Amino acid sequence: MSNRVLEGKTGVIFGVANKRSIAWAIAQAWAEAGANLIFNYQGERVKENVEELTSTFGENVALAPCDVTSDEEIARFFEFVREKTDRVDLLLHSVAFAPREALSEPFSQTSREAFRVALDVSAYSLTALTRATLPLMTDGGSVVAMTYIGSVRSMPNYNVMGVAKAALEASTRYLAFELGGRNIRVNCISAGPTNTLAARGISGFSTMLSHARERAPLDWTGDPQALAGTGVFLASDASAKITGQVIYVDGGYEIVGM
Repeated sequence: MSNRVLEGKTGVIFGVANKRSIAWAIAQAWAEAGANLIFNYQGERVKENVEELTSTFGENVALAPCDVTSDEEIARFFEFVREKTDRVDLLLHSVAFAPREALSEPFSQTSREAFRVALDVSAYSLTALTRATLPLMTDGGSVVAMTYIGSVRSMPNYNVMGVAKAALEASTRYLAFELGGRNIRVNCISAGPTNTLAARGISGFSTMLSHARERAPLDWTGDPQALAGTGVFLASDASAKITGQVIYVDGGYEIVGM
C-alpha cells in the first residue's frame, strides 16, 4: 500500500482535544497519507490546544467550533466546511462524554439526565454529523467512529458509556445499510483501553489498562498511535468493501476468555 493512499481526499475530524487524543493520532496518520483535513473544537477551553496541534500541518489548516449537541452549530460548522471545499471524503467521529458521576457510581444510579447526555453526545452525534456530511460526500466516502468493548461486555465503572457505545455501534450498522448505495462506508474501531484525557476520567481506568496489558495476546500499551494505521486503512480504498463493521484494535484482548 502506498504511503500516500489518501492523496486528494478531504477529511473532517471531530474529537481532537489534546496530543493524547485518538482523533489526533488518526488525524496525523490521515495527513501523512495525503488527506487535507478540517477540524472542529468543542468550546473555547480546547481551542488553543487544537490550534497548536493543527498548526504543525501549516498555517492554513481549517478549524471551527462545533458543539455536536447543537443542530445549529453543526449546520454552521458545515457552512464553514463548504467555504473550504466542495467535497468531503472522510469523517472521523471520536466524540464521547458522560457526566463524571455516571462513570463512578453504580450503573443503577444513573440519572435520566446523565443517560440523555451520554447517548446524545456519544451516539446520536454520529447520525447528526453523518447527515450533515452527506451533501458533500458526492463521490462516496468513509465514516469512522471510535468505540470500546464496554459496548458488549460489562466493564467496571464504564456504565452508561457502554450503553452509549452499544447505541453507536448499532447506529453504524443502520447508517452503513442505508448509505451503501451511495458508496459510503461506515465502520467502528473498537480500541483497547487507551491513555487519553477522557479515559482517565473513568474511575479505575488504570486497572482496565493494566488488565488489558496482562491479558492481550499482543502487547497493548494504551498508546493512541496503535490505532492510526487502522484509521488509514478504513479511510482508504483498501477497505472498499468493508462496511457496518466493528474492528477490534486491542492487541487481541477481545478474544480472551481466561
